[in-house]
Amino acid sequence: MKIGFIGLGNMGGHMARNLATAGHDVAGFDVTGVQIEGVTQAASSAEAATGADVVITMLPNGQILRSVAAEIIPSMQKGACFIDCSTVDVESARAVADDCAANELLAVDAPVSGGIGGADAGTLTFMAGGSNAAFAVANPLFDIMGQKAVHCGESGAGQAAKICNNMILGATMIVTCEAFALADKLGLDRQKMFDVVSTSSGYSWSMNAYCPAPGVGPVSPADNDYQPGFAAELMLKDLRLSQQAANAVGASTPLGGYATEEYAKFVESEDGLGKDFSAMLPRFSKINQT
Repeated sequence: MKIGFIGLGNMGGHMARNLATAGHDVAGFDVTGVQIEGVTQAASSAEAATGADVVITMLPNGQILRSVAAEIIPSMQKGACFIDCSTVDVESARAVADDCAANELLAVDAPVSGGIGGADAGTLTFMAGGSNAAFAVANPLFDIMGQKAVHCGESGAGQAAKICNNMILGATMIVTCEAFALADKLGLDRQKMFDVVSTSSGYSWSMNAYCPAPGVGPVSPADNDYQPGFAAELMLKDLRLSQQAANAVGASTPLGGYATEEYAKFVESEDGLGKDFSAMLPRFSKINQT
């Protein structure tokens, strides 16, 4: 399959490489000019899209997605499939899908979970929105780049699933870090805390798979001085998307709102920028109730 891949950053570069390694003809473009092994470097996003069966994008936000889509949709051949793997607002995902339909193109919004490690290893989870026909085209590529893909519904459903998932993740990581900080002040050993909670009703992915306490549980960014597997500023972005969506449909999300406020303080007013989102633990360890 001939694939255009636009956005070859920490995530997209690994994803494009895995597609090329699997035997696909991949032409890639990134504004930084980065080169990826096995991927032909295109001079522009439009060039990467020209003649492609599938175009995949991995971009920072909805505004950039709309701009790139406006550049590449006129260059795409009729019947081709546009797969956007960025995490963006639902409205932008649906607007791009509408533009694709108007130009006789298939469209899938397919944000991912799994971080840089999952992109490198090809073990991402894809949350996909779009028609059955579009998902059928995209799914074999998801099998190469990831370990699971869920067709969540029509256009925008993938983004909806991603922001709901990450709202849960942000809130559970905060309360997990709060609990460890409380356990410290109560004199409870962190390993004993993990041994109890990880096998009890407090079980969660944040505790069991991504424990924010160094030296406890499986290896996680906490064991590497909180170098990001999933950066705090990216969590803040996703939480803000969740609150934007909640406001748009009148949904009550008080804990999601609290998590957004806490990550905003951590990233924008404290020292969280560039750290993993689990670095909330040393933050709460330093805070005393007033």
